[in-house]
Amino acid sequence: MSIFVPESPGLLLAANSTIPTMLKQILAKLPRKSSKSNQNYSEGSNATTDLSNNGSFTNTCSVISSRLNAVKKMSSSIFPTSNGDMIQPHLSFKDVQNSEKPRLLISKLNLCSIVYDFNDQDKDNAEKDQKRQVLVEILDYLGSDSIKLAEPAMSAICKTCGANLFREFPPKYSNSPRGETEDEDPWFDPAWSHLQLVYEILLRFVSLSSLDPKVAKQYIDHSFLLKLLNLFDSEDPRERDCLKSILHRIYGKFMVHRSFIRMAVSNIMYQFVYETEKHNGIAELLEIFGSVISGFALPLKKEHKMFLSRVLIPLHKPKSVGSYHHQLTYCVVQFIEKDPRLASVVINGLLKYWPVTSSQKQLMFLSELEELLEIIRTDEFEKIMVPLFRRIRSCLDSYHFQVAERAHFLWNNEHIHHLIMSNRQAIMPIVFSSIQHNSKNHWNRTVLNLAQNVMKMFQEVDEQLVLSCQGKVEEDKSATTVAAERRRLTWEHLETVAGGGFQHVVVQVSVLEKPTTAMCVVSCP
Repeated sequence: MSIFVPESPGLLLAANSTIPTMLKQILAKLPRKSSKSNQNYSEGSNATTDLSNNGSFTNTCSVISSRLNAVKKMSSSIFPTSNGDMIQPHLSFKDVQNSEKPRLLISKLNLCSIVYDFNDQDKDNAEKDQKRQVLVEILDYLGSDSIKLAEPAMSAICKTCGANLFREFPPKYSNSPRGETEDEDPWFDPAWSHLQLVYEILLRFVSLSSLDPKVAKQYIDHSFLLKLLNLFDSEDPRERDCLKSILHRIYGKFMVHRSFIRMAVSNIMYQFVYETEKHNGIAELLEIFGSVISGFALPLKKEHKMFLSRVLIPLHKPKSVGSYHHQLTYCVVQFIEKDPRLASVVINGLLKYWPVTSSQKQLMFLSELEELLEIIRTDEFEKIMVPLFRRIRSCLDSYHFQVAERAHFLWNNEHIHHLIMSNRQAIMPIVFSSIQHNSKNHWNRTVLNLAQNVMKMFQEVDEQLVLSCQGKVEEDKSATTVAAERRRLTWEHLETVAGGGFQHVVVQVSVLEKPTTAMCVVSCP
C-alpha cells in the first residue's frame, strides 16, 4: 500500500482532512499479532526521504504525525483559532474580527500590567507613552454598550488594576494629620497619567450593565476590596475622588460584599480614632456612607446603631475633625432622620467630646448642634435640655467673640426658639445671667446687640419669669459679695495673727454661703 504525501504547502492543507482516514485504513489492515519480520513498504513518495522500502510501520507513523503537526502549525499561523495563541497587543481593535477582540483585550491588559517608575522622568519614556496609548484603547473598548466580558477578561482586568494601583505610599514627612494645618499643600502622584486611566477602566468595568456580580465576585473579592480601601490613605485628592466613585459603585452592585465593606470601613475608622489619628481619606469614606445610611431599612439593625455610637460619635474627638466635619454631620443627621429617638444619644455624645480649649472646634460643634436641634423631637429635646444649655451657657460666656456670637445665633432659629420658649421654665434660669451680662457689658458690638435681642424675646414671652430670674441673679451677686468679704476678713485676720509668733489658730473660712471651720497653723520668724 502506498501513501501519498504532497510536496506543495498548498496541498498540505487539503491533506489535513485525508490523513486521519488513511491512518484508519492502515490500522484496520494490520494483523492483531505482530510478525517476527517487519513488513516493508516498497512504494513511497519522492517528497519524503523517511519512507523507504526498508522503513518500518513505526517510522511511517512518525513521518505522518510530523507532517500533520506541520499542517496544524501552518494553519494556525494563517487562521489563529486557539485560545492559547495570543494576539499582538499593539494591534488596534478595529483591525481584528469581533471574535478575536476578547483575546486582544487580554493581550493589551497583560502589556499594561508592567509598572514603570515615574520618579525618573527621563527613563522609559517611549514605553510609558506606549502603555498610556494602550490604556486609552482599553478604556474606549470598555465604553461600548454591547460589550460582554468573559471570565478571562474579568480576571485580566482585576489583575492589571491590582498591579498598577495596589502599592505602598511614600513616607509621610509631616507629623500633623492632614486637615489640621490649612497651609499644607496636597501631594500629587507623578504616575497619575497612568493611574487615572487605570481607575477609569476599573470604574467602567464595575459600571457595566452586562456585568454579572455573581461571576465577578470571585475576582473582586475580599482581598481586592481591602487593598482598594487601603488606597484611601493616599495624599493625592484626585486618587481619593476616583476611589470614592469606584467603591460607591461596588457597594451598590455587589450586595454580597456590603456587610464586609461596612466592617472594613469601621475598622479603618477605629484605628484612626483610637490609635493613629492620621488618615487622609476619612472625608471620602464618610461621604460614601452618607448615601449608604440613607438607604438603611427600618427598623435600624443593631449593627447600624453601633456604627453610630462607636464610630461616628467618637469621630468628633480627633484634632483633625475639621477636615471631615461636614461629611460627619451629614451622616449623623441621616441617622436621626431615620430614627428620631437617636437624637438624644447623639447630643449626649457631642457633650462628651465637646472641646474646651479649641475655639474653632467649638464653632463646628455649635453649627452641628443647630442642625441637630432643627430635626429633634420635643420629647427627645426634654431629655437633654438641661446639660445641653449648661454647655451653651459656657459658650455664651466665652472670651472668644465668635463662639459667643454663634451661641447667641441659636435664638434666631425659629424651631430652636420654639423649643426654648416651650421649656423656658427650665432653660431661662440656666442662661439668663450670661445673656444679661452680655447685653450690658460685652465688648463686641455684634454680641452685645444679639444679647439685647434675646433679652427682649424673654421679656415679650414671659416677663414674670424674667423678673424672677433677675431676682435670682441679684441674690447670687449678693451671696458672692458676702463670700468675697468674708474671705478678705479671714486673710486679714490670718495676717494679724501671723505677726504674734507660732500659734494655733482656728479660722472660719467662708466659701459663698457655706461657712466651714478649718484648723490652721500659722508661723512667722
